Amino acid sequence: MQIKLIAVGKTDSRAIQELIEEYVKRLGFYIKFDFEIIPDLKNTKSLSESNQKEKEGELILKKLQSADELILLDENGKQFSSVDFSEYLQKKMNSGLKQLVFVIGGPYGFSDAIYQRANGKVSLSKMTFSHQMVRVFFIEQIYRAFTILKNEPYHHQ
Repeated sequence: MQIKLIAVGKTDSRAIQELIEEYVKRLGFYIKFDFEIIPDLKNTKSLSESNQKEKEGELILKKLQSADELILLDENGKQFSSVDFSEYLQKKMNSGLKQLVFVIGGPYGFSDAIYQRANGKVSLSKMTFSHQMVRVFFIEQIYRAFTILKNEPYHHQ
């Protein structure tokens, strides 16, 4: 299985980008992982929130293959402990799934088309985080999940 994370908008902070690169590098020892950025839309001042979500949604859909399983990072999604998330990933790998795609949406969330295409939703917390920080948190959680599955000493209970 391959895991892909798609995020809308570039990472502005060099420090955050360095953390992302560190965890992406670490993940490479466990699984094929791809982190893909959809560039920020231009001239968003002239777009309504729903138009912006629709345009971002179209760009996200273009990145997907028909067999991909799409999971949205959404505040109303299922919450996992780190151990439960590792078990969730293991089940996905055991199912023979070719590619699992997670998406971090833009500032206004997802379009209806994205919600309709999605196979599930995951929430990192009831708290709200910046879209920049969520990238680091989520990639680190994927890395943590693989260290748990390999019984490595990174995660402590």
